[in-house]
Order: sequence, then structure tokens, then C-alpha cells
Amino acid sequence: MARYAGADCRMCRREKMKLFLKGSKCESPKCPIEIRPYPPGEHGRGRSKDSEYLLQLREKQKARRIYGVLEKQFRGYYEEANRKTGKTGEVLLQILESRLDNVVYRAGWGESRDMARQLVKHGHIRVNGRKVDIPSYRVSANDIIEVAEKSRRMVPFEIAQARAGERPVPPWLEVISGQLRAVVHSVPARQVIDTPVQEQLIVELYSK
Repeated sequence: MARYAGADCRMCRREKMKLFLKGSKCESPKCPIEIRPYPPGEHGRGRSKDSEYLLQLREKQKARRIYGVLEKQFRGYYEEANRKTGKTGEVLLQILESRLDNVVYRAGWGESRDMARQLVKHGHIRVNGRKVDIPSYRVSANDIIEVAEKSRRMVPFEIAQARAGERPVPPWLEVISGQLRAVVHSVPARQVIDTPVQEQLIVELYSK
């Protein structure tokens, strides 16, 4: 599958906020947005008047970049959300939160969603006892996510166990750190999704 291969920090600067794409680096003084808090490029420091369309576009780009999804797949998620009952924007966020790579990240096993995606692709994750190596796999309520037995002594998972509790775990997910296991209790409600996105702007963009 195609994947963005550019510098993650440029995306944060483009959105003028930390998207936490680089794990612990984002928390350090070395984070580029701390040094250059303006968009990249020759005219990055210049003032730009944000039109309604630009605000909507930036919100969509922000959501895509946070979850590491390319445009075609993101548009597909929106169309799926639009067909379902409920508020389209909220359903869209629920779909994104239900991706396996996001769940692995939320469980604290990957420092970033990109790292979590690699852990899934390399076959280290089990869902209900079966290997799943598709990052976009959608988890459901009562699913049990765990690290494969043979992978538990790998450095990333030993670090994850040592740092258990440092990152808040959403209430829809129960993490049993000592067993490198997580239980999905429910589909996440909008009020417990902390992603800094105004989903209504995305809906307005795609509705045009």
C-alpha cells in the first residue's frame, strides 16, 4: 500500500500544532515545531487569510495525518460513515479509532501510530488469538488484542511494559499491561475521543 514517506515533522509544522507522529521526540525540546512554529517552505512565515474552504481542508488533512491514512482510504471512510446512522463526523472518528494500528497505539505498545502500524504489519499482534497483520483491520466490541507470545521479549514491548501507565488509556479500552493484552469494551463515543479535530468541518468539505 502507498504510504507517505516524507518528514513527519513537516506535517506538524504545516498544521501549526503537534500531531505526535514521532513518539517521545514530540515531547522533547528537539521537536522542530518548538524551534520553528510556522509552516515549512519559503513563505511559511507569511500571513495567510484562512478562507472557509482552507479551514475545512486543513482539518481534513490534520485528521488524515494524525491517523496515517492516505486520501483515497480516508474518503472511503467518510463515505462509509455517511451511509451509517448517526452523525457522520462522529462515525468517521469512530471508524478511525477502531483501526488496529490505532488500538495498538492507544494501548501504549507503540510510541506513535506509525510505530504501531509497523508492529501490526510485522505480525506481532493477535486479535482473538489469530494473527492480524493488516493495520486498517477494524476491531469490534469484546475483541481481545494481545502481543504474540514469541514477540513479548522484543525491546519495544519490554519498554512498553516498563512505561505502562505513562500515557492515558481511553475508557473504551482496558489494557492489562503485565500480559500485553487489551480488551475493547465498546465502540468509542465521541466524548472520549481526544483527537484534536473538528469533524464537522470535514463533513462540510466532503459535502460540497
